Amino acid sequence: MVTSNFEFSVRTVVHNGPGSRSKLPDLIKGLGGKKVILFTDQGLTKAGVTEKVTKLIEQESGNIELAGVFDEIVQDAKTTVINKGVQFFKENDGDVLVALGGGSVLDTVKAVKFMLHRQFSDIHDALTGNTFEAWPQAQPIPIPHVAIPTTAGTGAEVSPISVVFNEKTDLKISIINPFINADLALLDPELTVGLPAAITAFTGFDALTHAIEAYFSPQANPMTDAYALQSTRMIKDNIAIAVSEGNDLEARGNMLTASCMAISAFSLSLNAIPVHNLAHALGARYGIPHGLANAVLLPSVMENLAPMYLPRVRDFAEILQLENISESPKQCLEQVTTYIRDLRNHIGLASTFEGVNIDLKDMEAIVTAVQLDPAGIAFRIPEDSIREIVKEVAGSGVKS
Repeated sequence: MVTSNFEFSVRTVVHNGPGSRSKLPDLIKGLGGKKVILFTDQGLTKAGVTEKVTKLIEQESGNIELAGVFDEIVQDAKTTVINKGVQFFKENDGDVLVALGGGSVLDTVKAVKFMLHRQFSDIHDALTGNTFEAWPQAQPIPIPHVAIPTTAGTGAEVSPISVVFNEKTDLKISIINPFINADLALLDPELTVGLPAAITAFTGFDALTHAIEAYFSPQANPMTDAYALQSTRMIKDNIAIAVSEGNDLEARGNMLTASCMAISAFSLSLNAIPVHNLAHALGARYGIPHGLANAVLLPSVMENLAPMYLPRVRDFAEILQLENISESPKQCLEQVTTYIRDLRNHIGLASTFEGVNIDLKDMEAIVTAVQLDPAGIAFRIPEDSIREIVKEVAGSGVKS
């Protein structure tokens, strides 16, 4: 790779390891926070995970207090929920944001933080498409913010991106700002132990997709490569163990670290992200969880857009430690996609969207949705490729 001009910045301070959540009260005090609003979802509340964190705050005498728990967050960081979260924070006089959950929770809180900082009351008024702010237009946001991920996939605890589902337009859009990510992230694998195997699997594939799209990005650079390739190694070595042996803290901890590194590479090399482009459009249209959408789409996209992957595919095959790597880039790409399919099958993920009821009669609307998706601005997927990929992943339950 030829080193060219690039920027690289990882702002969030990461605390990693089993039990690292115990640092939360001291870290909040260090940030100058006093009245904590905890954001999470009802699944984590019912599973007792929320209580593990609230107790840490409630046991602190003086200094800080738990001012409220907002656990109404649902899949895809929906705009109406973000508005409710902003109102809840204000009504309870909060001054600290704590996000506990998967990507939807973490992205919701970043959007809440953005709205509070910009003094917006309705996110629909603020977001008509992607919002991209860079320094010096973007300035530090003086709202203490701690993120505690409970899945290893999105890396949203450290990324400067919040992916939001705009319910008025039925589009997933992104808020990109170098200061909306958390000040501090606590990667505690103990909080991921109760995660079902299927969710562990497809969130792990989300992280793998971040690493791959970062490595093959036209904007890749030596520093993003370092994060992308190391995270790929760690995912390759740990995802199957994390799925099959859910109590293995080492594997789960490694997946959290890999997820954090993969999204850092992805966020700092954003350009052509066709897997995410399709995953956003199909996910918004059919309610498919983002990680699962990436897992199903990844090898099909790589094969149908082969010219994008061929120049660097051999080095990537070496990172995967494939045997008898072909000197032919095309054959090497086949070896890589075969490996991805085998790994996906090994951890129990579907190869198609069977059961989603994708109707091929709606293909033109699907193509339009993919091309209108804000994730496709820098790289427009050819219409014929979109059609071919959708046909491949639709599954035998497809309508035609």
